[in-house]
Amino acid sequence: MKQFRVDNLKSTYGEKVLFNDISFLITSGDRIGLIGVNGSGKTSLLNAISGVNPSDSGQVTKQNDYTIGYLTQNPILDDNALVMDAILSGEQPVFKTIRHYQYALEQFGKQPTDVKVAQNFEDAQNAMDRNDAWTTEAQIKSILTQLHMPELQRKVSELSGGQRKRVGLAQVLIEAPDLLILDEPTNHLDFDSIVWLEKYLASYKGAVMVVTHDRYFLDAVTTRIFELSFGDLYEYKGNYQDYMIGKSQRVEQSKVAEHKQQQLYKQELAWMHKSARARTTKQTARENAFSELEAQMGTLKLDDDVAVNLGQQRLGKKVIVVEHAGVKFDDKVLFNDFNLRVAGGDRIGITGENGAGKSTFLNVIAGKIPLTSGVIELGETVKMAYYTQVTEEIPDDKRVIAYLTDVAGSVTDKDGNQVSVSELLEQFLFPPFMHGTLIRKLSGGEKRRLYLLKLLLQQPNVLLLDEPTNDLDIGTLTVLEDFLSSFSGAVITVSHDRYFLDKVANQLYMFQGNGIVERYDGLFSDYLATHLDTKPTLIEKTIIEKPQPITTQKKKLTYSEKKEWATIEDDIAQLETRLGEIPNDMLKNGTDYVKLGELQKETEALEQQLDEKMVRWEYLSEIVDN
Repeated sequence: MKQFRVDNLKSTYGEKVLFNDISFLITSGDRIGLIGVNGSGKTSLLNAISGVNPSDSGQVTKQNDYTIGYLTQNPILDDNALVMDAILSGEQPVFKTIRHYQYALEQFGKQPTDVKVAQNFEDAQNAMDRNDAWTTEAQIKSILTQLHMPELQRKVSELSGGQRKRVGLAQVLIEAPDLLILDEPTNHLDFDSIVWLEKYLASYKGAVMVVTHDRYFLDAVTTRIFELSFGDLYEYKGNYQDYMIGKSQRVEQSKVAEHKQQQLYKQELAWMHKSARARTTKQTARENAFSELEAQMGTLKLDDDVAVNLGQQRLGKKVIVVEHAGVKFDDKVLFNDFNLRVAGGDRIGITGENGAGKSTFLNVIAGKIPLTSGVIELGETVKMAYYTQVTEEIPDDKRVIAYLTDVAGSVTDKDGNQVSVSELLEQFLFPPFMHGTLIRKLSGGEKRRLYLLKLLLQQPNVLLLDEPTNDLDIGTLTVLEDFLSSFSGAVITVSHDRYFLDKVANQLYMFQGNGIVERYDGLFSDYLATHLDTKPTLIEKTIIEKPQPITTQKKKLTYSEKKEWATIEDDIAQLETRLGEIPNDMLKNGTDYVKLGELQKETEALEQQLDEKMVRWEYLSEIVDN
């Protein structure tokens, strides 16, 4: 059983201590969820563990052959590579074996009579046997299919951000490292892919550490929870529900201990205020103890809830009316003849397949994209705020508080009281010392939280939320959900987060692609239970690439096999000849990309035919030799 050990790890960012003197042990089979508010150091810890960016001090201990696979939030991939090549670009031995075999096969195809080339090809085949590498391509194709990314011959530069994330996820899953580190793996995944990934990780042989906002995912996958809070690491046994119970108990115990400390401090302070005559020189130790106790007072730190108590402008009866709406790009229909009436208090969730038009629909409501057909009308009293997937440009040299005071110096809460921007920042987990911080020093999650606060500062009565769970920490999400439950305006949210949709939406619209939109009234998890096949999809270790002769008891060729045997060597020679001609044809058509694409497809087809002919030749030759 392999182990990964961390001792006394410390990391800082400027003057901020992210984590200090933390230690833990990871063993094969562990399923660890890493939790913490934005800016608490989760990504820094993952970078330190993976070796991407070592910590300031501390020690990481692992065996020499211990392997780590790290899926970052934005995987770095070669834009010029094809999807399959990008997946095989890792440093795992099986990838090197496959790359070597592909090269040896290519050289053997060009120089089949060269003794050294032939020997290299044979050695490459033997290495494929030893490492069981023949199954890898089948596994890759199966995993990519489950992740809805089956186009192996596309260039990475043509992929969207979500597709790149799925390619990166497929890469680390195929590598099958001893420690699999996943930073927000469910972002951009469809629901069936998330369910498949949960089951895949449940049976994973190595250890897994995951950062995710998906609380259902944490419940399904994790057996340990690590919480980063104010530089300390707290561990809880079990899944997310167990963590919530454990944290509540820890916080309560800390508050009790703090209260006892305060009572003791009051007693000791009274004693210290007595006349010096009432104390003897023998009580110096008690005075020193008081000094230590005084230094510790007020040091209890707890992750505060994000308190959102903002007022909003009045919303009339007419909010949003959508009639016979349609959007079409070229020949692709995103939605057509779509009707929707939004009233105050409505909670509408929009979800479905990637690329089916969900974000486009929000952009239509926000007036950023025109309809191809139909009409959309907004009520006169509508004041809209649109939380987009991409944060607006924020000048890096701007201070946190200045970014908000550009909107308003204060706002009115639900009780009619004036709330200053400074107070709002503290409610959103920005302590006073951060108010003057330059925005470039914030983490990505802290910038998203600041962006959300700016939108709410405008006191809208209609909220459009596009994938709000992707970059907000769980604590912020929890209070945002509570805020939305009491928000008297209308909310339309696009999300793939099952937990979030269950909490905030009671009307669901499923964008299924090809213009199809289905309505469902009720909890999203109920919809999934009846519409989604959640049975695990097993990845069969099917050998699909290795040419193997078919053994048989047959002693004589049939008539049709005799005819095949008479011409098969000529057929093989013709295929090899044409394969040898194609490189020259490619050189002649170096600037004709359409022609080059056709020649590449011809090469792939000929290579497959040649493999099949070689298998048949071995099969027939064994019968002839017998």
